Amino acid sequence: MNISARAMNFAAAGVCAGLLAAAYYFQYSLHLEPCPLCIFQRVGFFVVGLCFLLLGLHNPKAWGVRVYGFLALLAAVLGAAVAGRHVWLLSLPKEEVPSCGPGLNYLLDNFPLGEVLNTVLRGSGECAELKWSLMGLSMPAWCLVFFAGLGVLALWRVVKGGR
Repeated sequence: MNISARAMNFAAAGVCAGLLAAAYYFQYSLHLEPCPLCIFQRVGFFVVGLCFLLLGLHNPKAWGVRVYGFLALLAAVLGAAVAGRHVWLLSLPKEEVPSCGPGLNYLLDNFPLGEVLNTVLRGSGECAELKWSLMGLSMPAWCLVFFAGLGVLALWRVVKGGR
């Protein structure tokens, strides 16, 4: 079976949309409230998905494919970094877990964006709470797996270009 690059772009965008739908299902149906790092991972999947969607819709030639691919790769790497940080926080012993801080909405309303990013990426106690797992992997670990896969696909788009 030979799948076109355009179809692959739409499939990657669909994977991101599915992951975001699953996140909202967990939040609103299973009542698992997302921590700030979870929200940043959602933003990462949104940006990666948007890049792949635009790549599929626009269907540019060589340099355009590389630009969209690079942007998707950058978003996937940043998302993987956040997911990796989250996995690390989950692995900490209870006595080393950072204390809980103010919520993301409070931070965004009262502090500059740089300070909000710094505070969120340090993590908090709510980010170190294991709320769900599948086959022994936590939700952030699954996010890391998906960011890695999407990053590899984006890298392939950068390297292959329009070919």
